[in-house]
Amino acid sequence: MLRTITLGSCVSIQGFFVKALDDGRIVVRVGTRTFEGTPIGRTA
Repeated sequence: MLRTITLGSCVSIQGFFVKALDDGRIVVRVGTRTFEGTPIGRTA
């Protein structure tokens, strides 16, 4: 499942969901790299 996260205030990354962290952030994978960030809310 594709998810979008924010890193800082301006950078957003879209990748495949890997796992949820205890502090509310999630990990996504883009190619061979993984990124941790705050998930962007879903719209209806």
